[in-house]
Amino acid sequence: MNVKADRASATRESILVTAERLFAEHGVHAVSNRHISEAAGQGNNAAVNYHFGTKVDLVRAIARKHSARVERLREELVEAIDGDGDLRDWVACLVRPSTSYLHELGAPTWFARFSAQVMTDPALRAIIAEESLSSPALARAVEGLNRCLDGLPAEVRAERSDMARQLMIHMTAERERALAEGTATPRASWNDAGTGLIDALTGLLLAPVTPPS
Repeated sequence: MNVKADRASATRESILVTAERLFAEHGVHAVSNRHISEAAGQGNNAAVNYHFGTKVDLVRAIARKHSARVERLREELVEAIDGDGDLRDWVACLVRPSTSYLHELGAPTWFARFSAQVMTDPALRAIIAEESLSSPALARAVEGLNRCLDGLPAEVRAERSDMARQLMIHMTAERERALAEGTATPRASWNDAGTGLIDALTGLLLAPVTPPS
């Protein structure tokens, strides 16, 4: 029984890793469950359906595979601030968990590109949003950040939050892609890339607001 369970667990992990890579490189809708099964070395082309169900279920499983560790890293940062951080500290709580986690994974990684692919798909982005909304540490970080932006008009704050989210998602994906292709990157490490993002986002959030004409 244990051997059978271990084999099933190994099969699930192989499918998750393969699907994440293929989704990152080709896009979610360009990759069929059959393609994933074949690339994962499964003789049964229905292996994905058997172990995960629908493609949406598979995308959710990939997101959850990574979210627990990212959440722990964010909890550590939030706890270190203890509610008394400045704007840059709270921005770091949004950025560092992802860049630190990508560093921990080692090369190659596909999670940043997978996330970017999912977040640009209207039907799938809710999955990542659901995972994020369930994060107490993220909620505390956003609350702390909003306290530092209390004087910013609500509509401007919402607009800049959207800008910040796009930068965090797509800049990490661009760096990951460059590393995979062996091309030059502006920053030497994930830690440095995180610092650059924190600097840029802090500046974006503090930028002057032009009154509407």
